[in-house]
Amino acid sequence: MPLLSIVLPVYRVQAYLRECLDSILEQSFTDFEVIAVDDCSPDHSGAILDEYAARDSRVRVVHLERNVGLGEARNAGLGHTAGEYVWFIDSDDWIAPGALAAVADRLRTAEPDVLVVDYAKVWWDTTTKHSRLSALVASAKFPRTFTLAEHPAAIRIFHVAWNKIYNRDFLLKNDITYPTGLYEDVPVGYPVLMLADRISVLERVCVYYRQRRRGAITSTPGRRHFEVLDQWDALFQRLDAIGERAAPFRHLVFERMLYQCLLVLENPERIARADRKEFFRAVAAAYRRHVPAGYTFPGGREGAGHRIVARNSYAQWRTFRSGLDAAAAAKPRLVEVRNAVRLRTRLNMLYYRSRLRRPMDENLAVYSAYWGKGYVCNPRAVYEKMTELAPGVRGVWEIKPGAEAEVPAGVETVTIGTKAHLRALAQAKYLITNVNYRGWVVKRDGAIHLSTNHGTPAKAMGVDQLKHPSGLGDLDMAALLERSDRWTYSVSPNAYTSEIWERAYPCNYETLETGYPRNDVLATATPDDVAAARERLGLRPGQVAVAYLPTYRDYEFGSDALLNVESFADRLPDGTVLLVRVHHFDRSHVPAGHPGIVDLSDYPRVEDIYLAADMLITDYSSVMFDYAVLDRPIAIYAADWDKYRATRGAYLDVFAEGPGVATDDENELAGLFVSGAVSGPAATSARALFRKRFCYLDDGRASERVVRRVFLDEPVPPAPAGRAVPVMAPEPLPEVHPVADDSPAVALPAQRDRSASAARLGS
Repeated sequence: MPLLSIVLPVYRVQAYLRECLDSILEQSFTDFEVIAVDDCSPDHSGAILDEYAARDSRVRVVHLERNVGLGEARNAGLGHTAGEYVWFIDSDDWIAPGALAAVADRLRTAEPDVLVVDYAKVWWDTTTKHSRLSALVASAKFPRTFTLAEHPAAIRIFHVAWNKIYNRDFLLKNDITYPTGLYEDVPVGYPVLMLADRISVLERVCVYYRQRRRGAITSTPGRRHFEVLDQWDALFQRLDAIGERAAPFRHLVFERMLYQCLLVLENPERIARADRKEFFRAVAAAYRRHVPAGYTFPGGREGAGHRIVARNSYAQWRTFRSGLDAAAAAKPRLVEVRNAVRLRTRLNMLYYRSRLRRPMDENLAVYSAYWGKGYVCNPRAVYEKMTELAPGVRGVWEIKPGAEAEVPAGVETVTIGTKAHLRALAQAKYLITNVNYRGWVVKRDGAIHLSTNHGTPAKAMGVDQLKHPSGLGDLDMAALLERSDRWTYSVSPNAYTSEIWERAYPCNYETLETGYPRNDVLATATPDDVAAARERLGLRPGQVAVAYLPTYRDYEFGSDALLNVESFADRLPDGTVLLVRVHHFDRSHVPAGHPGIVDLSDYPRVEDIYLAADMLITDYSSVMFDYAVLDRPIAIYAADWDKYRATRGAYLDVFAEGPGVATDDENELAGLFVSGAVSGPAATSARALFRKRFCYLDDGRASERVVRRVFLDEPVPPAPAGRAVPVMAPEPLPEVHPVADDSPAVALPAQRDRSASAARLGS
């Protein structure tokens, strides 16, 4: 029998679940079991749990057949526990290093019925705030073990489940289970303190309590928050059943009820403005039901609020809150003023605002790619499929001044900054982009904003960048998330990306796990498509092309971070050409006039480069995921891996989990190509695992899936038949040892059999 059973209810937490599980399983203390309860989660949480259970015998997974809610999921987990003590942990939080050892030590020495541990709140921007437990302990002077009767101040301990570890027999003997509905902690958190003969408090932060920016039910307005009153009713019924042992604490519990219910009322993320009066009336009714005899009002602002509730006067409550309401109302005006200056003139802003008052055009869609730079990427693929499947919707592209000529004939455009542009943005029902529309763009009621995104993340993105402040530059994270709040849908190419996007961009959107629309042309490419792309790039028939597509470094780096393309091109076999596409800030790294180098940094369609190239060299760029769809050799050149990982952060270890061979040395890279190891057995095996993990949705129908969901309101179908959703990382691969740099040159695999490679594209 383990000392500790950790019960982990799981529902829609794929973005945070790995961090939670890792924080538990990597502890130095090991005498525990994890009972993970998959509460019929609609995301990949269940698969992640099965992955962990397969590799760690301490994890057991209970898959529920229907969603029962947090309380019942905890009860289900409790029924499978075998430990002497039980700890209910929320699966979007995580455990501090060393916490389990400290908890185990206190459990063994104090033998409590209930052990209370400290916690810290952590917000999306990494702001951390310690709880008030230490101050409470200091003022009340709790001994090592005590009862609530001995120290009534303990009633102010946060009443949630996850800051307490329970003796399992204590729970069973007192028939303690969690109710259904929201605020399920209320009827349990207080009675356990009243019933315990031995309470102990561990003044050590053991839990990091995640304050989710979006997605948590506690920060989603709705009438379900009325359930808090039902839970308080249930609590007072439980106190009646407990009897004399609970009687001395009714006054204190009643005060906590008013404190919490008024907090809920004041929180716009819980009670919508239209429901506030009704909720206030319900709180006043609860006051009358449960007010104990001889109740005296506390002092100060809290007591003034209680008196208004006792009088059941919503008008007085609104007056009481008017000062804070006025302060809150001022904030949108400040945002509006700040946004207004982003347009060329106030006149344009006034025009845009006036068009927002016009009826929304239900059949107008505005498209944008890279802030209006062209007709490319995922938005292009969605647009073209929309014209086929939803021809009644009119698509218009916003284009930067001077770039209109780059858009094909027949595609309607509006030039950014013109009245036609502002009018389209104001009145379109659909706004589609692969980045983000400008901060001043308003999302109208009923409008649909589609973020197609434009890459699979190998490097840290969104709020995860806050862990690497030196790589942030002048990025305004709060403003970025405000823009992302407008998303209705966010396109994801695979399960791996869905997990990351939901954590990196904690906003209220629906994830469309469809594959990337722009990769449809790769999945369905024929030999004729390949030949046409090569012709557009000026390649000769039979000429071997190696693409070099590095990512942009948004931090200070040395010149050796990028490949010396001139030197590398000189070392490639005769007849091989290097196709180079770097960021325009890095243009100095591409020499002009070299016969073996083609500078494609200004070439608009990266898909053509993919199709034309026989092999790829990249580093941390998302191009590795796209190019892998073609199942051609890929080499990773990551000269600044240690610095990049420390400065920008990385989700993927490009050496252990990459799609082929990898090196941080330019000479070794040349050797991999000269020897043919770039397409040898180890590289091929690595690529196969990589494709299974990341490319399983690339069947050529991603655009169709997106269009059907967004424009035709059809559900996204499951993964294509025979394409299981993989969440496990690939097994470590054998290390590749390139031959010495002075080995004799051999023909590259693409030179030996380009026709076979091209034929595979049509399969």
